[in-house]
Amino acid sequence: MDWFNQLKKLRPTQGLVVGIPYIWLIVLFLVPFFIVLKISIAEQDIAIPPYTPLYQIDPDMGRVHVLLSYQNYADIFNDFWHSLWQMFSGSRGDNIYLLTYWLSIKTALTTTLICLLVGYSIAYAIAKAPEKYRTGLLLAIMLPFWTSFLLRVYAWINLLGHNGIINHYLMKWGILQQPLDMFYNAFSLNLVMVYAYLPFMILPLYTQLTKLDHRLLEAAADLGAGPIKAFVSITLPLSKAGIISGSMLVFIPAVGEFVIPELVGGPENLMIGKVLWQAFFDQNNWPLASAIAVIMVLLLVIPIALFHRYETRELEGYQHHA
Repeated sequence: MDWFNQLKKLRPTQGLVVGIPYIWLIVLFLVPFFIVLKISIAEQDIAIPPYTPLYQIDPDMGRVHVLLSYQNYADIFNDFWHSLWQMFSGSRGDNIYLLTYWLSIKTALTTTLICLLVGYSIAYAIAKAPEKYRTGLLLAIMLPFWTSFLLRVYAWINLLGHNGIINHYLMKWGILQQPLDMFYNAFSLNLVMVYAYLPFMILPLYTQLTKLDHRLLEAAADLGAGPIKAFVSITLPLSKAGIISGSMLVFIPAVGEFVIPELVGGPENLMIGKVLWQAFFDQNNWPLASAIAVIMVLLLVIPIALFHRYETRELEGYQHHA
């Protein structure tokens, strides 16, 4: 293995610095993940903890009986293709787990796309602003983080509610005759999700755009390229790393979001975080909840792996040209 040979060449201090992220990964991700994986192949039980052991020792025969159950995964993927066809044909489908995975991914993708479109323009405007104003503009982007996340979500409830501030003034000014239905639906869910995660898109994009060599744009203009062509052929490709980083920072937490769908999403926008909560605390079914969590983690690992592969290829290409 090349990475193992490279590790052996490192000095002790270098090995310690390189090893800290791996220790962090093992302690805070791999160990909890395997604990959850172990629970997911057990069965629900009325005990403490509420699941069966994975093995039993027979003292008379001196044998170990392995007790693994894959029923939780079978329940999640029950009638998979039929449920998938129902969802893509416009029906909600019979499999609640597949439906919530689909709704979670769709909502996360929608949030990521809107954040990218809005966040890119904001990040580009800040990067183009005079340097003395950039700090203040970035501070304005980060100011919401100084307030409790829960309070900010409740503020949107007061704004979008049937008797909320927006409807109140629109009716008071005679613009509307009856209140708009802006709350507890897909509109409020996507709006608040974009509001919550937009800074995570703006900051990586801004970091990438500030590194842009403006002499390239000047050269493109001298060669006859218009602003749009220069943007598409120069600015956009050079900001690709920021686009991918920002998209990952938005998409990954958005898939498992629980608070926003619970408070503003409504029953038609059930996401996987709510189903996970119900399985753990309402049904007290830890094995099923663990299986749901394992599948969700595996779904999130795919875009992370693709991003890592992209970064590796970019680095290899850079080293090759260097």
